[in-house]
Amino acid sequence: MRELSVVGVRVELPTNQPIVLLREVEGDRYLPIWIGAVEATAIAYEQQGVKPARPLTHDLLRDILAALQAPLRAVEIVELKENVFYADLLIGDGVRVSARPSDSIALALRVGAPIRCAEQVLSEAGIVIPDEQEDEVERFREFLEQVRPEDFAG
Repeated sequence: MRELSVVGVRVELPTNQPIVLLREVEGDRYLPIWIGAVEATAIAYEQQGVKPARPLTHDLLRDILAALQAPLRAVEIVELKENVFYADLLIGDGVRVSARPSDSIALALRVGAPIRCAEQVLSEAGIVIPDEQEDEVERFREFLEQVRPEDFAG
């Protein structure tokens, strides 16, 4: 497993499909995952420190895990099958629950849990951005600083 960090979310044009971009902590590969608008909003809210008046689903799950004293230890992106990513939540003392990567990432950000990815998934779907394209990544980061979670509302 390789640890990843969340670069952020954006809307891919012309399809208007949200995407979350992850990057290897100790490496140069990026992992783009297309996600739903609700999950994109949840990730963007957490990255920007937006606190909604009422808990979102991922906030609720965080609170339930805390109430049950079952901490989220890690998120692992474990498989890519027919262009669909699969993830597991590692909870408490060895409980593993299958989940969508987008929900898993939103929850991991809320509790500070590490996000990891199987080497096989990174080998298959990870991309290396050449030095000359690093400017694009920087523009993406600038976009993330300007985007509002409401931009993802469908």
